Amino acid sequence: MQPLLNTYQKTKTKIIRRRSEFQKFFYEAGDLVIFTGRFFREVFKPPYEWREILYQCYLVGYKSTFLIGLTGFIMGLVLTIQTRPSMAAFGAVSLIPGMVSVSVVREIGPVITALICSGNIGSRMGAELGSMRVTEQIDAMEVSAINPYRYLVVTRVLATTLMIPLLSVFADAISLTGGFVAMNIHDTTSFRHFFAVALAHLEFVDVFPAIIKSFFFGFVVGMIGCYKGYNARGGTESVGKAANSAVVAASLGVFVIDMLAAQITDLIQK
Repeated sequence: MQPLLNTYQKTKTKIIRRRSEFQKFFYEAGDLVIFTGRFFREVFKPPYEWREILYQCYLVGYKSTFLIGLTGFIMGLVLTIQTRPSMAAFGAVSLIPGMVSVSVVREIGPVITALICSGNIGSRMGAELGSMRVTEQIDAMEVSAINPYRYLVVTRVLATTLMIPLLSVFADAISLTGGFVAMNIHDTTSFRHFFAVALAHLEFVDVFPAIIKSFFFGFVVGMIGCYKGYNARGGTESVGKAANSAVVAASLGVFVIDMLAAQITDLIQK
């Protein structure tokens, strides 16, 4: 009888724990919606923090160019090397530049850029705002009649929304350069010819949706990173949790948006 009671108690504890986690997820989702709604109310109200916006654009954009460029170059290089044997088997080596350009511009470039920014920028924002919340700097700004949301959150979200699309375009260009280098390992082609063939296979429906979803990627990365840090509670341990959860949630948000964008693009093409 006692083993049955122990099993029942363990099962009951697991159910209660899962129910609390389920409720916590929906509570946090609701808080995020309210947090996002506040952004749209604050973003159009003067005064505008232009100097802070430019500084955050510098941190998000310029400080990430080397990492994005290196990743984009390796991405184009590896993609070309891996696909060349299959294309050569069908005598379609000349189609490799077009295949690489379409793959990178439509999907790989924006998604990889957003994921890198989730780990680099989202975690930084979560840790930065989390440490400010834990050390009561945000509370001090509120006491001083300063709107911390407008100064800390609006500026960072605008920076990621504007800079991540530019970083995606930069990553696309560097990826094509990496593909050109990989093509010249086994074949000989000119830089002009490679890019002419690559760009000839791109259409408006390939470029425009990729740029549009990059804006949403940037918005999600900035909003989730700021939300996790701005609402951090507890001691210094919560700063690490905020940074970690910001990366996980932002990456998941990028995949969800990409899935929805792929469905919408498919409907438009039909």
